[in-house]
Amino acid sequence: MQSADPLLLENQLCFPLYACAKAVIRRYRKPLEPLGLTYTQYIVMMILWEYGGMTEGELSKIIHLDSGTLAPLLKRLEKQGMINRIRPENNERKLFLSLTEDGIKLKDKALSVPEAMQGCIPLSENELLLLKRLLDRAMLNMEIAFP
Repeated sequence: MQSADPLLLENQLCFPLYACAKAVIRRYRKPLEPLGLTYTQYIVMMILWEYGGMTEGELSKIIHLDSGTLAPLLKRLEKQGMINRIRPENNERKLFLSLTEDGIKLKDKALSVPEAMQGCIPLSENELLLLKRLLDRAMLNMEIAFP
C-alpha cells in the first residue's frame, strides 16, 4: 500500500480479486463455446455432475447465487435440454433439479475445459495451491462471519 488514503484503488484488495476473476472468466469463453455454456452454467453443470440431483435452494448455497439470479440460468439450461426442473406436487415451493441424458453426456465433452484453462493464471503450482487455500479459507471465514 502506497498511501494511507483508503479510497486509492491501489489500496484495495477487492479490485485485484475482481479484475483477476473477470479475466479468468473471460478466458473460459473459448473452451466453453463448443459446449454451449456460459461460465456460470458450466459451474452449475459441474455441481450437478458431482452431486447429482438437488433442489434449487441447495444449489444456491453451493454456488453463492440467489434464486433471482439462478432461476433464469436454470431455465436456459432446461431449454437447452441439459437439466430438468421439477416441482414436486406435495411441495410446489421447492424446485428439484436433475441432469437429462444430454446433460450427463456433456460431461465427457467438458473434460477438455480444465486442460484448455491450464496456465490461465501465470503462477507456479505452489503459488496456485496457496492462492486456492487462501481463497477457500477467506470464503469459509466470510460465511461464518456474515451468514
